[in-house]
Amino acid sequence: MSSLRLAFTIVAASVSVMPSFAAAQGSYVYCDNGLRCIKAPCPSNSALDLATGKIIKGVSIDTSELPQADRERSHLSDMLHYGSIVVRGRIESRPEALTSDEYVPKTIVVETIERETMMKERQHCSSRGLY
Repeated sequence: MSSLRLAFTIVAASVSVMPSFAAAQGSYVYCDNGLRCIKAPCPSNSALDLATGKIIKGVSIDTSELPQADRERSHLSDMLHYGSIVVRGRIESRPEALTSDEYVPKTIVVETIERETMMKERQHCSSRGLY
């Protein structure tokens, strides 16, 4: 009887962890925002968090976790630059990439490409290309 109770506890704990993992995922429109700097860190890229509507400035992107077929798309860098795709992933702070004492760079680790963006989702981008 105690092994059955233990199994139920493990399953219940696993199910309760799943929503917090899903909450760590988000959908983003990443792009070049047109800002140029002469001193690092330069917030020349930004991302629109579709869940909150907030713009995250100075974020970088990591596509290494994308499926091989998506990484090999011929215009992937252009699609990201112009903000023409919605990506799904998580945001990580990467203090190992520090450029100053007060700035901890954020990186979107992309796991999948969801869809093409709508024009209103690209408004924070400087170039609204149609790639």
